[in-house]
Amino acid sequence: MKQTVYTASPESQQIHVWRLDERGDLTLLQVVDVAGQVQPMVVSPDKSWLYVGVRPEFRVIAYRIAPDDGTLSESGHAALPGSPTHISTDHSGAFLFTASYNAGSVSVTPLANGRPQPVAFTVDGLEGCHSANISPNNDTLWVPALKQDRICLFTLGDDGDLVAQEPAEVTTAEGAGPRHMTFHPNRQYGYCVNELNSTVDVWQLQNPRGEIECVQSLDMMPPDFSDTRWAADIHITPDGKHLYACDRTASIITIFSVSEDGSVLTVEGFQKTEEQPRGFNIDDSGKFLIAAGQKSHRIAVYEITGEQGLLTEKGRYAVGQGPMWVTINAF
Repeated sequence: MKQTVYTASPESQQIHVWRLDERGDLTLLQVVDVAGQVQPMVVSPDKSWLYVGVRPEFRVIAYRIAPDDGTLSESGHAALPGSPTHISTDHSGAFLFTASYNAGSVSVTPLANGRPQPVAFTVDGLEGCHSANISPNNDTLWVPALKQDRICLFTLGDDGDLVAQEPAEVTTAEGAGPRHMTFHPNRQYGYCVNELNSTVDVWQLQNPRGEIECVQSLDMMPPDFSDTRWAADIHITPDGKHLYACDRTASIITIFSVSEDGSVLTVEGFQKTEEQPRGFNIDDSGKFLIAAGQKSHRIAVYEITGEQGLLTEKGRYAVGQGPMWVTINAF
């Protein structure tokens, strides 16, 4: 298995392309200069495309991924209705979802032969919209509205239209600020990191009554932390055993173990990391975690070790200015 790591650095308007080897070492393959501040990124389900959101000219750019080494070549773009904060695709690669914090909206961009087309559908009124997350069964879009302490739920139609479900939302604790999400590989649970109170909520996607239910809300900060809470990103290992979330003020990654059924998280430890870790990701093997320091202008590679999933630093690498997104492609 080959793996390529993509890091987005909006201050220098660059994407760095790295090869990740089986020892956890990174080798720089390519630096792509982007016409704009590149921020969110996602790899297509078929591993052939990298989609990136840029500003101040709001658009998504499609890069073809070379099958031999993962390097990039630009191959299409399309306008977006607002500044892209987070982008993702459905599991079939038919649609791209863009959340816009400033515009308070989520939009749907059809993908034709991998290339983005004009926006087909937009939902407004989502204050602080921070991500769009398709459910494991590919029919429900979870859209956290950070400023409203709610996660809106939409059914994805065949043409990319979004229809509010009944109920149309789930709510978090007041002042939590739901931000990013990930799902357990067993498809039964979702996890949301809350930016403003640095907690993680565990959502049962369907309880015995057929309802969505929050079954746990867990503080992710050390007991002696007293500064401003400012959580950012969340990811789970492919085997579902370990979950990680980061806080930018403390510059830490919190390590959780996950119960076998996915319903219970336990804090196992805290890893000091690069300054202001806006984004990180986990490789396809589940062996390595790569974190970007928005203020250190570096990325760090950690090996995931032991039953607790603790992190051991493998190396640090200079990257573009203000790195804030890490995406990994296995092919």
